[in-house]
Amino acid sequence: MAEATIQDEERAIEEEFALFDEWRDKIDYVMDLGRNLKPFPAASRTEANKVHGCQSQVWMVAHVDPRTGRLHLDADSDAILVKGLIGLLMRLYDDRPPAEIVATPPTVFDRVGLGRHLTPGRANGLHAMIRRVRELAAAQA
Repeated sequence: MAEATIQDEERAIEEEFALFDEWRDKIDYVMDLGRNLKPFPAASRTEANKVHGCQSQVWMVAHVDPRTGRLHLDADSDAILVKGLIGLLMRLYDDRPPAEIVATPPTVFDRVGLGRHLTPGRANGLHAMIRRVRELAAAQA
């Protein structure tokens, strides 16, 4: 079976969001994703790894697996909703070739309505996290 592409993941996220009628249920779903993030090393919670432009504290690091050339992301936040947004970003971009990440901006967030339903501060933070992922990938591409 072929590996899921970023577009495949975007379609899956859209389908998952479509299961919920109420926006509150969608937010609860995003927060559940945040509760399932893998642990982030305390040593990586540095100023250099902070994502600036976020209302909450957000840290993000990336490294390329020398065997596969794929970018591996780790990130965390002190806010559960933001952790969930990180979870969505990880589904799209973790363990992908850097060039694929750079070539594929996320469009699913607007399609599922996150842009309309997040507070302006959270929406700005989401855009800052997307920018950071793409910068990290571009640096490795």
